Amino acid sequence: MGIVIKTPEEIEKMRVACRLGAEALDYITPFVKPGVTTEELDRLCHAYMVDAQGAIPAPLNYAPPGHTPFPKSICTSLNHQICHGIPDARALKKGDIVNIDVTVIKDGFHGDTSRMFLVGAPSILAKRLCDVAFECMWLGIRAVRPGGHLGDIGAVIQKHAEGNGYSIVREFCGHGVGRGFHEEPQVLHYGRAGSGPELKPGMIFTIEPMVNAGRADIRMLPDGWTVVTRDHSLSAQWEHTVLVTETGCEVLTVSDGSPPCPF
Repeated sequence: MGIVIKTPEEIEKMRVACRLGAEALDYITPFVKPGVTTEELDRLCHAYMVDAQGAIPAPLNYAPPGHTPFPKSICTSLNHQICHGIPDARALKKGDIVNIDVTVIKDGFHGDTSRMFLVGAPSILAKRLCDVAFECMWLGIRAVRPGGHLGDIGAVIQKHAEGNGYSIVREFCGHGVGRGFHEEPQVLHYGRAGSGPELKPGMIFTIEPMVNAGRADIRMLPDGWTVVTRDHSLSAQWEHTVLVTETGCEVLTVSDGSPPCPF
């Protein structure tokens, strides 16, 4: 299937689903502290999405080809874990950084977003990594405009990450989202400006750069889901879902608690 241009009615449903995703992250924020397990964060998010929002946690039992079903309702990627970390019984400790990635399904549409959380007092290096990854995401968002190209997003992200001494993960990327969890197009976080498909109003996709403090090389853990840095360096990721509009773009995964654009 090619890139889906959403109708006004579909866009409105996406606004709802994406706002709920952001509000799930708002809800879990005060619970992210030393001593809590990622399994407990998963339990809390699951209950909130199902009971308070009347939504479905998309990751739970998600099983793309070649994968066993994902066993939890959120992804929690800790320190050197890049993405798709499975919540477990380990307790967070001071100095940890953790990405919490949520996707809710509401009325058949997916709202996909993630944030980094600093547990206790992080190191200066860890905070700087998280800050630069956040800036990378927002620079990518600011490159979205009708008539532009997908390569514009990746080029500006890569330039900022590498200019600060970091690397960009190549094996995973942003993606179209709507009725499907993962749709076309693939949104690379590196590349050349002016390359790739033209951006058109009604396109909806995620921008979710994964930025490593060390090398870009990755390794998959035996659980078949968790991806880590091969050199054990820290990794950070932020994610928003965006809509291409007639005049620029609209960030759909925003809420009262969303960290504001840093520029």
